[in-house]
Amino acid sequence: MQDTTTNKQITSPTTAAAALRLFFHDCLVEGCDGSVLISSTHFNKAERDADINLSLPGDGFDVVVRAKTALELACPGVVSCADILAVVTRNLVTMMGGPFYTVKLGRRDGLISQSSRVEGNLPKPSMSMNQLIYIFTSRGFTIQEMVALSGAHTIGLSHCTEITSDIYNYSRTSPIDPSLNQRYAEGLRSACADYHKNPSLSVFNDVMTPRNFDNAYFQNLPRGLGVLKSDRALVMDPRTRPFVELYARDQKAFFEAFGRAMEKLSLVGVKSGRRGEVRRRCDSFN
Repeated sequence: MQDTTTNKQITSPTTAAAALRLFFHDCLVEGCDGSVLISSTHFNKAERDADINLSLPGDGFDVVVRAKTALELACPGVVSCADILAVVTRNLVTMMGGPFYTVKLGRRDGLISQSSRVEGNLPKPSMSMNQLIYIFTSRGFTIQEMVALSGAHTIGLSHCTEITSDIYNYSRTSPIDPSLNQRYAEGLRSACADYHKNPSLSVFNDVMTPRNFDNAYFQNLPRGLGVLKSDRALVMDPRTRPFVELYARDQKAFFEAFGRAMEKLSLVGVKSGRRGEVRRRCDSFN
């Protein structure tokens, strides 16, 4: 599985961020049970076709499918897709320079995947800090753990369509959100200029070191270099700012906190026994 993951990351450098986002979207809806991997049918609209999941990159799904294929050839019917997604995500984070953390095994694949269960369970850039905090605390995470997990934005991309209101028509007096660095915002406006024609246009979450898993994301925020409104809100809210400042000056503290939070996330809503199965194919129930 490691060779498969490594080869995929080398040929498609966006794979690590794609898998990390996919894992996050899986665990916060129905728990870490691979339910986000299920394809829709005529009889069921699955999680992956919920509006917020339509932008999940294909590389995340593909690396799981490739790893599953390799494992099924070696030991059929043993390793669940949920376990594969958890391990692949950890391995890719480490490949990008991030922390190595423990991933316990034994998850079963979920038996339910419905798009109607997604809404309200995943954070959106437009949400208030109170809404974001509620999503995490309602699942047992602390505010500090929420900030640490937000550090996943040190890699990956955001679609221009998610930030247009911040860089083109923020208010009557200013087209640009004042929480954005002015020069940075001008660069975003230029990069996203054709978003009407090409909705898939994207920009790096971390403009400084987009291909490294590090603490530059947190260093960027006080300088107005956070792409998403929800990122910039972390440095403006007194409940979250101290943790942004801590991780900005201490990468080791960020890595330790991120690793612990990912271990905790990987255990959310885990299925066992008859509450799940080991799928033969990750995109369909047995």
